[in-house]
Amino acid sequence: MLGVFDSGFGGLTILRKFQELLPQYDYMFLGDNARAPYGSRSFETVYAYTLQAVRRLFDLGCPLVILACNTASAKALRTIQQHDLPLINPDNRVLGIIRPTAEVINTFTRTNHVGILGTQGTINSQSYILEIQKLYPSISVFQQPCPMLAALVEAGEISNPGTDYFVKKYFDNLMAQSPDIDVVVLGCTHYPLLIDSFHRAADGTSVSFVQQDEIVARSLADYLARHPEMESRLSKGGRTIYYTTDTPEGFDKTAEVFLGRRVKSERVEL
Repeated sequence: MLGVFDSGFGGLTILRKFQELLPQYDYMFLGDNARAPYGSRSFETVYAYTLQAVRRLFDLGCPLVILACNTASAKALRTIQQHDLPLINPDNRVLGIIRPTAEVINTFTRTNHVGILGTQGTINSQSYILEIQKLYPSISVFQQPCPMLAALVEAGEISNPGTDYFVKKYFDNLMAQSPDIDVVVLGCTHYPLLIDSFHRAADGTSVSFVQQDEIVARSLADYLARHPEMESRLSKGGRTIYYTTDTPEGFDKTAEVFLGRRVKSERVEL
């Protein structure tokens, strides 16, 4: 099976696109909902929690794990890849979602001024700045943390004036850093559910928004095509198993908001 991990629910937007573009594979989603959100936690804590989840997914039969969470990708991925994988299982792999986004960002911008909206943890990590400028030194990157948005999405407050207020506030704070920003990356997997609110905030501007789900799904398809030794280890049958570290009832209710359909999850300990 192909493992998909997120600190909460946002990674379901990535999983949904995997299921759409790569429906032949079996998936296992794990949400650490009992300890979410990760956005305000320290590097050490996010790393420790993410490593626990990766180990559990490996133990449950996933040779490849996607960290479908920007905060986990920013704070834990590199250490897990470089330090832990050789010790745990050198034949397994863990991939993130920041690098695939950085690799194609040049195709979206004309001004070479790119904005990033994300959790406090993702922004503090500077991961987007480092990855984009490593690939495209001519692109200037501007960032704005959005500490309220993930919680509003998980509370079901997707379309109301209060949510619009915070989206507009964060968007305006970002644009105040550079009026030349023409592309804004929604650097949290919760944010696609607020895309209508973002469009309202950007009304009257020429700014476009980059959502990660299709970018990451196409990057995964490319990775599997280039690594047949890993592709052959993934089971195929179009099944998905959902695990949560919190109550299955609560997970299933909120997951329906992200997936547009009902699921039945099981509780797992990390």
